[in-house]
Amino acid sequence: MMNKTIIQNIDNLTFYLTVEDPCSYLDGKVERKIFTKLNGKNATDYFEQLSQHGFRRSQNIAYIPACKACNACRSARIIINGFKFSKSQRRVLNKNKDLIRKIKPNHPSSQQYRLFNRYINARHSDGEMSNMGVMDFAKMIAESNVNTKLFEYYLPNEETEEDTLVAVALTDIMSDGVSMVYSFFEPSLEKTSIGKYLILDHIRYSQENKLPYVYLGFYIDGSKSMEYKNQYQPQEQFDGTEWQKAD
Repeated sequence: MMNKTIIQNIDNLTFYLTVEDPCSYLDGKVERKIFTKLNGKNATDYFEQLSQHGFRRSQNIAYIPACKACNACRSARIIINGFKFSKSQRRVLNKNKDLIRKIKPNHPSSQQYRLFNRYINARHSDGEMSNMGVMDFAKMIAESNVNTKLFEYYLPNEETEEDTLVAVALTDIMSDGVSMVYSFFEPSLEKTSIGKYLILDHIRYSQENKLPYVYLGFYIDGSKSMEYKNQYQPQEQFDGTEWQKAD
């Protein structure tokens, strides 16, 4: 459940509670969320406060699980102070050393959409985003009232003058870190662990800019698809009241 303090501190926002639906991650469970709209000139400040209390962003909505009988979903963030790349993580960085990071405004493009479709068809063809059209994709990228950037990754192309886009991370930049909203990449590069690389490069970016956290989204206890987030330590998870050190 959400800490009541955050509602008291942000009295200009209206919070809503969704109806219960079948859980997308845990069989036999139902889910519901508390959400609010991020509008107006103070949207960035509100979002930063909400993020520090476990909220995530989707377009202009900030939300957090509020399930009656389950507390499996916990917002997770990597603690940059004390983080050290392991040998295997350094191998991932080395495998992807030719990638060029370009940080750009959150403007959608046809090139991004084609990459997104290849990624979805290869990895999540039966998921909720498999039927996402170009307009919905554009909204996912562009609709944000906070400081959102695109971390685009390119491979040099020796045959042409243009580098090849191979990965994109939609990322919110905050005063206390970066929040990875959504990422996708060229499926044929999975052998280089490019998905892991995106997280590691956000850690590297945070180290370079002296930002204390990388927000990873929700860790869901019991969901195999979320187990990878435990690889990045030290880490904290929000238990509904405060951030607790996670193993």
